[in-house]
Amino acid sequence: MDVVKPLLYILVYPGLLFQLVFSTFLEWMDRKFYARMQNRRGPLHTGYAGLLQPVADILKLFFKEDIVPARADRFMFSLMPILGLAAVVTAGLYLPVWLVTPYNSFEGDLIVVLYLLSLPSLVLFLAGWFSVSPYSLIGATRVLTQLFAYEVPFFLALLTPAVVAGSWQIRTIAVYPWTSGAWWVIVIQVLAFLVALLTLQAKLERTPFDIPEAETEVVGGPLTEYTGKKLALFRIQKDILMMVGSAFIAALFLGGFPGGLWIGGLWLIVKTSFVVFLLSVIRASFARLRIDQIVTFSWKYLAPASLIQLLAVLILKGNGVI
Repeated sequence: MDVVKPLLYILVYPGLLFQLVFSTFLEWMDRKFYARMQNRRGPLHTGYAGLLQPVADILKLFFKEDIVPARADRFMFSLMPILGLAAVVTAGLYLPVWLVTPYNSFEGDLIVVLYLLSLPSLVLFLAGWFSVSPYSLIGATRVLTQLFAYEVPFFLALLTPAVVAGSWQIRTIAVYPWTSGAWWVIVIQVLAFLVALLTLQAKLERTPFDIPEAETEVVGGPLTEYTGKKLALFRIQKDILMMVGSAFIAALFLGGFPGGLWIGGLWLIVKTSFVVFLLSVIRASFARLRIDQIVTFSWKYLAPASLIQLLAVLILKGNGVI
C-alpha cells in the first residue's frame, strides 16, 4: 500500500489521468461560456453537448503530419513540448487534496509551484527561438516581454495568502480559514485575488493578453512552426496549465479543499470551475492589448495593487488582527 498510493497520486488523482480529463472538461466549459457570452452555441456535436470536442481536437492533431523545419534545432524543437508538459503536470501534483506526503506537501512547496508555473512561459519562448522562423521569433520576444510584466504581480498576489496563514506550505494556507475560524480573511484578500486572476490570464496568453500568439499579426507566434504531435502536446500543456493555475488560486484564496478524497475532489472541481468561469468572462469582455499596454498595465496598476494588498495584510498580521 505504501507503493500503490504514491503511484495512484502521480498517475491517477490528482496526477496525469485526472489532469488530462479535468483540463479537457474545463476547456469545453470555457468554450461554452465564451460562446454563450457572444450569443453563439459553442461545441455541440462531438459527444453530449460537444463535451468531447476538445478531446477530438487533440486526437486530430496526433494523427496529422509532424514537421520539423529544416533550419530549426531538431533536438530542442522536439524537447520543448515535453518539458513544458512535464512542468505543469508536476505542479498539479502539489494540489492540496487527498494524499499528503513529505514529497508533495512540505514547508516551502508554494515556492516550488511558482517556479514550475513559470517554466511553461520560458519553454514557449525557447520553442519560438529554436524554430528560427521570423513569426516564431517575434512571438517568442513577446512571450518574454509579457513574462517580465505579469510575473512579479503574480508572485506577490500568491504570496499574500502565505503571509496571512504564516506558512509557505500550500496545504496549510488552503485550510487556514477552516482551522483558524477566521473566514473573513478570504474577503480581505479580494484585491490579491483579482490581481492573481488577471495575471493568470496573462500567463495563459488569453484575451486580452494573447499578444504573443496573435494569429492576425504573427500567425501563431512561437508555435507557428509546430504541427502534429508536438502541437498537440502544447495544446494539452495549455489546458492543464489553466486547470492547475485556477486550482491553486482557488486553493489559496477561496478556502482550500477540506476533507478526504471525495469531498476534497468535489471542492476542487467546483471552485476551479468557478475560477475558469471568471477567466472566460475576462476573455469575452475585452479586446487584445498591445504589448506596450500590457507592460504599462502590469507595472502601473497590477504591481502596485499587489503591493498594497501585501502591505495591508502585513499590518493586520503585525497588529494581531489575523
